[in-house]
Amino acid sequence: MKSRSAFSNLRITKVTRKRPVRRIISIILIILAVIVIAGFAAIPPLVMKDMILLHADVSEMPPEQFGVEAEEVWLTTEDGFRLVSWEVKASKPRGIVIFLSGIHNPSVTAYFGHAKMMADNGYSSLLIEMRSHGRSDGDKIYAGTREYLDVKAGVDYIKTRPEYNDLPVIVFGVSMGGATAINSAGEIADIDGLISISAFSSWEDAFADNMANMGFPPIIAKMEKPFVKLYMCFVYGFGSIKISPVNEIKKLNGRPALLMHSTEDSQVPYDSFERLKEAAPEQVETYVRTGDYHMMCMEEYFREPWKDEEYAGAILSFLKKYF
Repeated sequence: MKSRSAFSNLRITKVTRKRPVRRIISIILIILAVIVIAGFAAIPPLVMKDMILLHADVSEMPPEQFGVEAEEVWLTTEDGFRLVSWEVKASKPRGIVIFLSGIHNPSVTAYFGHAKMMADNGYSSLLIEMRSHGRSDGDKIYAGTREYLDVKAGVDYIKTRPEYNDLPVIVFGVSMGGATAINSAGEIADIDGLISISAFSSWEDAFADNMANMGFPPIIAKMEKPFVKLYMCFVYGFGSIKISPVNEIKKLNGRPALLMHSTEDSQVPYDSFERLKEAAPEQVETYVRTGDYHMMCMEEYFREPWKDEEYAGAILSFLKKYF
């Protein structure tokens, strides 16, 4: 009886000794998990604050340098931002194109050459300097989640102009402007067509894709996405996560669109284009250029884009086909 009792006590002692070890391991694992989560959560604010929490001081370019006349127009958005814009008129226009530029540069006035090309082919233009750029109001860039309201202010202005009665409105954007153009088409029914160049599928996609291009393991880059969205909610509000190009492109409802991207884009990786193409309705057309051409137009022809015949041809053929 005594030996059986001693054995029982020994077994109890062994079990009791294991419990503190398990508890220590659990605590260590929890601490490590907290450190990892804190590390993931710290990356977006560290990287994004210098990208979005600022006013982009872009350099305006005079329209005379491009051989066009432009009238300065001030717009006011629903949420109270005053935006500088420029209207370039075509004689007897068949439509009007709204131009948008990128996240930090150039000024939308760099697209006066495109506006000249449009005017020569029968389209007026409205070039909008989005919020937090140049002389427009704002001290925060919203990564396309609110800039669609800038486009809406432009559409509302166009609707007040009798010369544009019943004419189609086409939005044309590059990079973040391309993402904004897609978001605008999704949110604004009065937009009739879309040309989007080098757009990201979502801000968190672009963030993760660039992490992967910098050498981070793809699984780590993918795990960062929810933390980017969380930071965006903190900076922009929780409503911001509802607006992203990969979701808004599904709302075209039969309206024509042209997506353009280059295969080696070093700023918005090609993966974004593939996601957008997969999400897009069947009527959406695409144009792909081999190489790293974030602006799509050859640099030497950017001021006179019609000289880049392949690029200009893709745009003008699309407009002629539908408008």
